[in-house]
Amino acid sequence: MDTTINYDLIHGEGHAPIKTWTRGVPLEDQARQQLQNIARLPFIHEHIAVMPDVHLGKGATVGSVVPTIGAIIPAAVGVDIGCGMIAARTTLTAEDLPDNLAALRSAIERAVPHGRTVGRGKRDKGSWDTPPQRAAEGWSTLSEDFKRITERHARLKNTNNLQHLGTLGTGNHFVEVCLDEENRVWFMLHSGSRGVGNAIGTHFIELAKQDMRRHMINLPDEDLAYLPEGSEHYEDYVFAVEWAQRYARTNRQIMMQHVVDAARGVIAKPFDAAAEAVNCHHNYVSREHHFGKDVFVTRKGAVSARKGELGIIPGSMGAKSFIVRGLGNADSFHSCSHGAGRVMSRTQARKLITVEEHARATAHVECRKDAEVVDESPRAYKCIEAVMEAQKDLVEIVHTLRQVVCVKG
Repeated sequence: MDTTINYDLIHGEGHAPIKTWTRGVPLEDQARQQLQNIARLPFIHEHIAVMPDVHLGKGATVGSVVPTIGAIIPAAVGVDIGCGMIAARTTLTAEDLPDNLAALRSAIERAVPHGRTVGRGKRDKGSWDTPPQRAAEGWSTLSEDFKRITERHARLKNTNNLQHLGTLGTGNHFVEVCLDEENRVWFMLHSGSRGVGNAIGTHFIELAKQDMRRHMINLPDEDLAYLPEGSEHYEDYVFAVEWAQRYARTNRQIMMQHVVDAARGVIAKPFDAAAEAVNCHHNYVSREHHFGKDVFVTRKGAVSARKGELGIIPGSMGAKSFIVRGLGNADSFHSCSHGAGRVMSRTQARKLITVEEHARATAHVECRKDAEVVDESPRAYKCIEAVMEAQKDLVEIVHTLRQVVCVKG
């Protein structure tokens, strides 16, 4: 393990220290300012840790680790509560896959609802019409606590909850078939708490803003509105956010089971999955102990990397991904990056990246190559190799994966 200090410090008057693992990767000025705004809050514990995939976010900076005592910031968790990754290694190798991977991609697309249809009277194609047995069984473990949430917050009742359990979503969410350094086949996917998590996050962000206005608390950014411990909505939010994180984990587990089933319908050779399995959040809040205190750690685009703990750091479409093992770095609050991190906004990417460029960048992957996904093309993201180098004191690489199939919403 490299014991040299691998982070830089941002000091400033009136704010907590900010430790950044960004050597060799860009840190935009807007993201730096946003980090300083967060660090000015009076309940930050010790310092803020910044991962190498850092970029400007809504409310809080993506790629930040924010420890707090006595308060919680709903917008720092965000609206994609519990978003994260799951990966499973199979007993297959590359030679067991069909020569033409289009059928495998199509089978996964049929098995996992993805994308979104918007419009009055239309069923969202990204939801279930009739939820399958696994979704119903998963919901049975969640429904009682959801009822408790909606008894106090009735507006959350009529949300996509069961209908979204076991579905992918849009944006940077994906399902992939990958090969590791020994040409073993992995399945990997990225998603979170879907519509119900979005509704919970949005609802409590607004309640926190209302509380700040009511108590005339001035903030550097209104999206940093917080819920103090003991306040009216604090316990409700903590309960709801932890529920949404359970929903997200269950959502990924159900999708993985459906992906495996779909692959078995296309791949002739019998196989087992989950020889090595990882299921980790990267947009969430967790009760932890750091620097002598019990704290809430909010990881906004960051993964827990306790010593020996496995995690997943995906690259962009067409780039490498990594299964990693945590090194337990205390300064990072035992964290690492959650991916490569954007260098272009979605709007910028759609203006600057052509369909032809995207097709070339993903030529080795069976995936969509149309205008609707150019904002997910590799050039919209940081170089994943540089990101990994910047956090070499946070994690060690266990497996290096390359995609051969990618399903996007």
